[in-house]
Amino acid sequence: MNDQDDLAARAKEEISGMAKQGMAHPSTKPVLTGAAIGAVAGALLPVVSLPLGLAVGAGFAFWQRIKR
Repeated sequence: MNDQDDLAARAKEEISGMAKQGMAHPSTKPVLTGAAIGAVAGALLPVVSLPLGLAVGAGFAFWQRIKR
């Protein structure tokens, strides 16, 4: 198994766990925090929209959780 397959498997496992366990999952709060920070940045910066900031913030926090 190569690194991309492993990364995809970890991402799928994390997303599945977050969906099943909700706020009890250890990745949920950091990803929501990242989304909130991104949304605030998107609201404050003129070149970034709020939804884009939210998505980028959540994506970055999620990436930090699954990379090894």
